[in-house]
Amino acid sequence: MAPTLAESATDSFDLTDFVINQGNGVKGLSDLGIKSLPIQYIQPQEALINIIPNESIPVIDMSNWENDPKIAESVCEAAERFGFFQLVNHGVPLEVLEGVEDATHGFFGLPAAVKRTYSKELSPSNSVRFGTSFSPDSEKALEWKDYLSLFYVSDDEANALWPPQCKDECLEYMKKAEILCKKLLTALMERLNIKEIDEKKESLLMGSRRINLNYYPRCPNPQLTVGVGRHSDVSSLTFLLQDEIGGLYVRVNEGKGDEDGWVHVPPIKGSLVINVGDALQILSNGRYRSVEHCVIASGSKNRISIPVFVNPKPTDVIGPLPELLAAGEKPKYKNILYSDYVKHFFRKAHDGKKTVEFAEV
Repeated sequence: MAPTLAESATDSFDLTDFVINQGNGVKGLSDLGIKSLPIQYIQPQEALINIIPNESIPVIDMSNWENDPKIAESVCEAAERFGFFQLVNHGVPLEVLEGVEDATHGFFGLPAAVKRTYSKELSPSNSVRFGTSFSPDSEKALEWKDYLSLFYVSDDEANALWPPQCKDECLEYMKKAEILCKKLLTALMERLNIKEIDEKKESLLMGSRRINLNYYPRCPNPQLTVGVGRHSDVSSLTFLLQDEIGGLYVRVNEGKGDEDGWVHVPPIKGSLVINVGDALQILSNGRYRSVEHCVIASGSKNRISIPVFVNPKPTDVIGPLPELLAAGEKPKYKNILYSDYVKHFFRKAHDGKKTVEFAEV
């Protein structure tokens, strides 16, 4: 039974047991109606960000993609300069997006005891994981987020092991996003003078996929914590569906003094937010940029977001593409087993762009 609000303010309340072991997550804390943020979630001052108002990332309309080459150019320029862009009229149907949003609310509305059956300790597979924060064992301060992470192996495995409340909607969203992904990666490779994505390159660019359902409940002191700390993704590309609440921030003008700051990515109904991950930065030898981003907490609304991470296969060795080195570029990154890179990312707290340094020459 959940503790009362009065009990939650006392030392006798074991927060770790309630949030992690019992499967209540931060949603359970928020549902208690707590009036102040538990100390475990208070972030150090340096984790908080300098927001630049009235600026954001590019918004690109794909409706005339097949006939207007300037749209592909805009995608490539955004990937080089910002590492982030929003797409509208991208071809993923609105009903598919709304379906996976509804399914996300459905999953997180389940009793804690049901969600807990997908936790690290109880899940039937490493491909299915319900959890909270990012890496609670290694974080000095916890993040205000619960998540369900689903690694795609096959339709058969997904149908057998993914939660029935969301598996169909997640699979449909991933399949529609894959069509869009191939369009974008084809354009991004052509910009690098790579005219064909053969089987080996397809594996390197999009050999594995993971979908996360993220839940950021209303927070009593949002200014003291974060939903997700500063980080870049380890993917090739990430396709993010966010609801209407907002809260995603992207770093711009890094290292440029007063211009260095963070801009909000405003929600646009039916849009998808695309960002370059570390794997594509490494494969492109730094031409495309993975960029730090974070999520701030909300004091008034429950927020969800649903990223699809498109990645190399875990068994792939990633490094600058050979065509780039053959054209005379000096490698900025060493060759590294992708699963080693991912393990390095997950064994520590979110720490900005430090993961990519692991692969630098």
